[in-house]
Amino acid sequence: MMRRHLLAVALFLVALLLVRQIYPYVSGNEPTVVDGYEIHLVATDLGGPTCLVWVNHTHLMVCDRDSGAITELNIESDERRTLLSGLDRPHGLALGDGQAFVSEAGRLTAHNISQTGLFVDERVLVDGVPVGNHQTNTVDILPNGTLLCHSGSTCNICDEKDGRNAALLWVNASTGEHGVLASGVRNSFDGVWVEDHGYFFTDNGRDWEGDHPPEELNFMIPGENYGWPEDEPETPVPEGTQGPVGTWTPHTSMNGLDVRPVHSPLPGLSPAEGFTLYATVYGSWNTLLPQGHEILRIDVYPGDGEATYTTEITRFAWDAGTPLPLVFHPDGTLYYAIFGNGGSLYAIHSTTPTAPSSQ
Repeated sequence: MMRRHLLAVALFLVALLLVRQIYPYVSGNEPTVVDGYEIHLVATDLGGPTCLVWVNHTHLMVCDRDSGAITELNIESDERRTLLSGLDRPHGLALGDGQAFVSEAGRLTAHNISQTGLFVDERVLVDGVPVGNHQTNTVDILPNGTLLCHSGSTCNICDEKDGRNAALLWVNASTGEHGVLASGVRNSFDGVWVEDHGYFFTDNGRDWEGDHPPEELNFMIPGENYGWPEDEPETPVPEGTQGPVGTWTPHTSMNGLDVRPVHSPLPGLSPAEGFTLYATVYGSWNTLLPQGHEILRIDVYPGDGEATYTTEITRFAWDAGTPLPLVFHPDGTLYYAIFGNGGSLYAIHSTTPTAPSSQ
């Protein structure tokens, strides 16, 4: 009798875990957003979208991790073309000076952009970065032209053999010379440069430790360490390391990040108050009940001292499936894509002709 009882409990737990795993993909819930805004489906069948980069008002570049390609999508006609293929799990794309910079598993490459818009003449800038639990993610171009590349840890908790893992890397866009810009960054998916302030980035903490640690929003200070893997529950911000400027629910995976333009119809702070970021929360298998699957509004308030910021974080949209990349359109509309279930692109619009610039 006891064996049957234990077997029933085990089967129940397995079933619960399976339901938990597939819930974001098959729940049937429509994405929901705060009052005054609505979410529209723009495109489907995008594969495994991991980045979104605007070429102009109508053409959007999409990294497809599943097919290993960079695709250009016309959001008005739904026409598509492949700009680059044969990649190993592409996650990041940046455009500058007639070049495209692409991050994939363990490496970063540069490509010339042809007259027809295709990516040609590949040059390897960084190669051989170990890939494990996480990999190279976003690549951004800093105001001085230096590339900033996010490089994940190979493990949940360990001492990395290669210092380029669990770090933000600086990369010379011409020569490929590179080094560690910030360390102790376990799994940073995305970041954004905010004019007059600096670079902000998400980072996701270790698993298997209950409510520790929260997912983080960080402000990048060159040369600093952000705590992993020494960030134990008793010392969440180890001595000599930088703590986050904002936190969210542990193990929910805060990923895509962009800064709200001042002309955007979405709610946010005025420049006199600070600025507003928006972020995706993918959700995680490392929680018993479904959590995440959200779009966050992050109001950031500058402090009195240099590089000091406080934040107020609220849910802007929920039941959003598994959102990953996120980007503002040039007109201020917010677009995001869900990873999995074929890959879909959504846009968030105001339901009123003129929305306030702050609220």
